[in-house]
Amino acid sequence: MAGAFAGVLVGLVVRVLPERRVEGASAEAAARVVVVGGGFGGVAVARRFERLVARGARVDVTLVSDSGFLLFTPMLAEVAGGALEAQHIGAPVRACAPHTRFRRGEVVRIDAGSKKVVLRTGGPRDDEIGYDHLVIATGVAPAFFGLPGVAERAFTLKTLADAARLRAHVLGLLDLAEQERDPRVRRRLLSFVVAGGGFAGAETVAELFDLVHGVLRYYPGITEDEPTFTLVHSGHRILPEMPESLGAYARARLEARGIVFRFGVRVAEVAESAVWLADRTSIPAHTLVWTAGNKPGPLLSGERLKTDAALRVTGAADVWAVGDCAQIPDPDGTPYPPTAQHAIRQGGKAADNIAAVLAGREPEPFVFRAIGVLCLLGHRTAAAEIRGVRLSGLAAWFLWRGIYLAKLPGAEKRVRVLSDWVLDLVFPRDLTAGRDA
Repeated sequence: MAGAFAGVLVGLVVRVLPERRVEGASAEAAARVVVVGGGFGGVAVARRFERLVARGARVDVTLVSDSGFLLFTPMLAEVAGGALEAQHIGAPVRACAPHTRFRRGEVVRIDAGSKKVVLRTGGPRDDEIGYDHLVIATGVAPAFFGLPGVAERAFTLKTLADAARLRAHVLGLLDLAEQERDPRVRRRLLSFVVAGGGFAGAETVAELFDLVHGVLRYYPGITEDEPTFTLVHSGHRILPEMPESLGAYARARLEARGIVFRFGVRVAEVAESAVWLADRTSIPAHTLVWTAGNKPGPLLSGERLKTDAALRVTGAADVWAVGDCAQIPDPDGTPYPPTAQHAIRQGGKAADNIAAVLAGREPEPFVFRAIGVLCLLGHRTAAAEIRGVRLSGLAAWFLWRGIYLAKLPGAEKRVRVLSDWVLDLVFPRDLTAGRDA
């Protein structure tokens, strides 16, 4: 079994561990379920199990994550743009799943032979957690494809720290640019490049535009036409996940504000003062935001886990995978897209299927049709398709905010985010996240 599993999960199984104390087993010998990952998918697994336990299921669930917060990632671009406070889009995992045992730490190894998860918590030695069933929901990390300078110099947008760092960087460059007299240096300081034409790229370039132009009133030495914004995309249209008409609308709206698009070309290298493209042209800039690739982290050796339709990892009867780190086939055999709406429902189905297996029943296939797609375009505009109905402009913007506000975990977070949005309508963007913050 361990050999077959190792063939599927490359890099997960390293060696059979020596016997040590196992965390998580209950006195009544309930089935031990370990969930690795505290994002949308992992939290959904834990929350579903809490409901199943309330109905009599005999499971003991431990959720392991290297972060103590469930981060509402669709709003990260607004945090970077200064429209939202960072702490308002994160909810403690303990509060999201209050009846689930939570362990914070980094999973460094999974041993399928002895069915243990090795957890690094910062103590003198690693801990071990035994499992009967394991759910992997570790999400993805940026993939830089070995391009020179990208990993070292590009900004990413995966965490609250990423968003805060990008915002502080942009405001710091405005301070420098206002005092700079060399036009070539000013051009580099005020040039902002985003790589990737998907949702993250389009939303990020729109929010950066709104941030810069929202605070220019405080920088009288910088004219409105000096800052430049460029989106680089290897495809030939942005938002390929959306209908072509909505992608065209998004491009037109962004171009009308002065955002420049470079299609059919990739970033090849990032130097200190320029972004080099594969066609051997360059964009003078000190800022590149990278949204052009993702991959699972080192625990999975950068490879997505292949599962069957019931979310069980191929070749492993007691290991399941959900969310962005998994390659889950739909009824036609096409992998489901890596979105939050899929991860949440996959998490619930994984819990149901584990409970079914424990009760001696066959697991059921995961089947879900996406409700819709939405993209925020800044300047109170958005594009959306919900069950075939296409919306754009202010109506889509209200829809985007209404849907995501409703999905935030907890009434407190909804009130805080709503307050931020109201303040953003009335007051200019805050400057306190500058270089000295």
